[in-house]
Amino acid sequence: MDINELRGIQTILVMAAFFGIVWWAYSAHRKKANDEAAHLPFDDDDVEKRTLEQEKTEKKQ
Repeated sequence: MDINELRGIQTILVMAAFFGIVWWAYSAHRKKANDEAAHLPFDDDDVEKRTLEQEKTEKKQ
C-alpha cells in the first residue's frame, strides 16, 4: 500500500463525510430547526417590541 492508495481512501472518506453532513442538514427531521434558524433575524424585532412594551408598562406603574 503506497501513499497514493492512502490518498484515495482519504478522499473517499472525506467525500462520504461531506455527503453525510449534507444528508443530515437537509433531512426531514431537521426542517423545524432549519425553519426556526431561518426566522432568527426577524425574531429580534419581536424581542425589541416586547422590551419597549415592558418599559412602557413599567413607567406607567
